[in-house]
Amino acid sequence: MSQSELYLKIAVWSQVVSSVVFIAVLIYIWQRYVLPVLLAAQERSNRQIADAERHRDEAKEAVEALGAEIESARRDAVLIARRAAERAEHERQQVLKEATDAGERAVADAGRELDRARAAARAKVRDDLVALALQIAREDASKRIGADLDAKFVENFAGSLEGVGRG
Repeated sequence: MSQSELYLKIAVWSQVVSSVVFIAVLIYIWQRYVLPVLLAAQERSNRQIADAERHRDEAKEAVEALGAEIESARRDAVLIARRAAERAEHERQQVLKEATDAGERAVADAGRELDRARAAARAKVRDDLVALALQIAREDASKRIGADLDAKFVENFAGSLEGVGRG
């Protein structure tokens, strides 16, 4: 082996050793500085992904809860509308019944008032008729009976009173 071959072999082995040392230094730097930074970044990314997934799940649960609340509100609205319609119908029936009862009472009161008015009218007509009959009778009696007949009636009446007083 010649000296040039020896230098050539040393140069090749020097390149191999320097490459191994370079790779070892790269691995050391990778392990010491780069890998922890990459692992921390990966951990942060994983945490952000986990947070995002948790937020997504919470949002889904919130949407489902809100959907359930909306459905419950719709059912409540239907029930409220139904109860309001039933209550309105009940109140309508009650008002109608009260109005009917009041109308029937008014008709009955009017009938009783009419009966009282008829009775009062009959009594007035009867009293007027009696008064008119007395007036006509007095006028007729005064025309038929003169002072002589009147004196005779008074005398008979006075005589009958005397007879009663003696007896």
